[in-house]
Amino acid sequence: MNDELVLYGNPRSRAQMVRFMLEELGVPYRLAVVDFEKGENRQADYLAINPMGKVPAIVHRGVTVTETGAIIAYLADAFPEKGLAPAIDDPRRGTWLRWLFFAAGAFEPALLDTMLKRPEAPRSTAGYGSYADVLGALDTMLDPGPWILGDRFSAADVYVGAELAWASMFGAPGIADHPRIAAYVERIRDRPAYRKTTGA
Repeated sequence: MNDELVLYGNPRSRAQMVRFMLEELGVPYRLAVVDFEKGENRQADYLAINPMGKVPAIVHRGVTVTETGAIIAYLADAFPEKGLAPAIDDPRRGTWLRWLFFAAGAFEPALLDTMLKRPEAPRSTAGYGSYADVLGALDTMLDPGPWILGDRFSAADVYVGAELAWASMFGAPGIADHPRIAAYVERIRDRPAYRKTTGA
């Protein structure tokens, strides 16, 4: 079996979040740049990897994984010795999964709706309720902090933290109104793996 880990991505994409994860893990990988301007994401060889034509995607041990949160969770479990995921029988596993899924299923949709100034959906229709609800929930996530699992940094911090850092960089409203979230973003930005992948 080929153990090579290949990350398909582009510097101007969510693939940077996966690179952050890979650098935190400290495992070897090959970056295969998908050139959007040349339409490489719409060519047959890449569509065979991800029919959506989106990045990031990884191929590892013959398995293709897409969707940023899924990739980050997969990588944490693929390299358990690195300690970025609680074990299956660890009670903290539930908290870890909760916030990974929250980032993908609530925070990102709420953020995009807000940033793109889409009309707010009825609270009973939008799975996330409201953008304010989402930020309020993220604030509780950091109790007691400093990380999602308390003193233990994990892959959930990679994903949620990178999402929040990206949102903050693009001026997402409300983050500065939550000092705990703003301080968390700064802790994420201070991590050497984050700085390495963003050039900060």
